[in-house]
Amino acid sequence: MQGSPIVLSTKLMTNQTLTKMETTAHEAEPAVSWLTTPGLVDYRSAISAMEDRVAAIHSGTASEAIWLLQHPPIYTAGTSAKPGDLKIPTRFPVFETGRGGQFTYHGPGQRVAYVMLNVRQRFGDVRAFVSALEHWIVSTLGEFGVIATTHPDRVGVWVPRSGTETGHDDKIAAIGIRLRRWISYHGVAINVHPDLSHFDGIVPCGITGHGVTSMADLGKPVTLAEFDGVLRRTFEAAFQCSTRGDG
Repeated sequence: MQGSPIVLSTKLMTNQTLTKMETTAHEAEPAVSWLTTPGLVDYRSAISAMEDRVAAIHSGTASEAIWLLQHPPIYTAGTSAKPGDLKIPTRFPVFETGRGGQFTYHGPGQRVAYVMLNVRQRFGDVRAFVSALEHWIVSTLGEFGVIATTHPDRVGVWVPRSGTETGHDDKIAAIGIRLRRWISYHGVAINVHPDLSHFDGIVPCGITGHGVTSMADLGKPVTLAEFDGVLRRTFEAAFQCSTRGDG
């Protein structure tokens, strides 16, 4: 890892603490816990924490959760990643991961939202779940005046760019999920104000002929805290469920 990433504290990394705030009330529609970690979180530590949380959700000892964080600059390879799409192998650390999709980039200024939900209970269908994730991102960006869309033949969320050739869009958000016993983990990555040149080392999601953009690149400067507030509000609408505060 580059620099000195802030790893989740031992307090947050344990099942006991991750579930402590979820063991209080029994609700007709269980609330989704909203967790935010400041700084930069080590990727391997994040995967370990998610796997622990997924197991706890499945066992009924923890609530579902949305976890907001940032990673140090890294490339991750999904289950469909093609070696040739890693154009600069030595630029940043590369991690193979069990999520779907191909190569993507994570780094400062990008809001990563790891989504740990009971997909069977809430949707009963993986496609419906992915559609809800897409709707969530599109709705959030729309609150900031960014017109975004999805495409049936392309993964992620895209922004049509005026003045470009027909069909040329810029990607603003990636989606990559994995299910374990119908509990989801991994999630979405939305470009708020990352260094877009860092995407040059890969073919993002294996898709050529399109660019990459961000809120800042589109002239929509916003802090992560401001973005998170809208992200949470639109999540509650898109997923029709309540949430509760950080723990």
